[in-house]
Amino acid sequence: MRRFYFAVLGVFGTFVGTAAWAQSDVVLSAAKIGNAGLHDLSPWSMFTSADIVVQSVMVGLAFASLMTWTIFVGKFIELAMARRNVVRALRRMSATHSLNEAQASLANDRSVSKKFVATALDEARLSADADSEDNIKERVASRFSEVTRAEARRVRLGMGLLATIGATSPFVGLFGTVWGIMNSFIGISKAQTTNLAVVAPGIAEALLATAIGLVAAIPAVIIYNYYARGIKNYLELVNQAAGAVGRQLSRDLGRMYARPLGRAAE
Repeated sequence: MRRFYFAVLGVFGTFVGTAAWAQSDVVLSAAKIGNAGLHDLSPWSMFTSADIVVQSVMVGLAFASLMTWTIFVGKFIELAMARRNVVRALRRMSATHSLNEAQASLANDRSVSKKFVATALDEARLSADADSEDNIKERVASRFSEVTRAEARRVRLGMGLLATIGATSPFVGLFGTVWGIMNSFIGISKAQTTNLAVVAPGIAEALLATAIGLVAAIPAVIIYNYYARGIKNYLELVNQAAGAVGRQLSRDLGRMYARPLGRAAE
């Protein structure tokens, strides 16, 4: 009986020792895998180890993000200079008494106001034989609307691209994610294991595509809304410039048509 007791104790001790050794070995192996996983799951490592389709999606989204910030910088400078030029031209025109004086004061101006003045003078010259002041104003207003539409198209250049990037980037990133996860499941079926160390890299690479898609889309939407308001305010200044030139034209026409009437009264 005593021998059986010691034999059971010996077997139990051997089992406990073996289990403890196995557990320590598993912990060390997990730590090594964890350290390797942390190293391999950096953004650059995930990009380089991703599938070619997922890599193409990431590169495309990164290029879209670069285009977004390029438009942001270019449009900021463009709108700031255009707004400053129109305000300066309005101040100069307010000090003139005729369209000829306004044209001389805006000789070196680069704003749309110079186009309005040139258009008004050109139409007044072409309609010099018109029998009515209202007919000239109507033609000038028609040409002013064309100039305004052309200026609106110019300052809106790039806004369509921002809208496209903001609307499609999340879905492009989602496509990369779906493709990456699909490849991960194919790899799981081939490896015949559900170990997290095997599954995690592929899923992380796939999710990186969605993250880049959001990084490209969110700034694009914010920048689009910001410049939509900025362009609206700028076009209001353009309309003010058109109105100022139109009023100056009306004064010139009033003086021109008043002279024959004065001579006829004499």
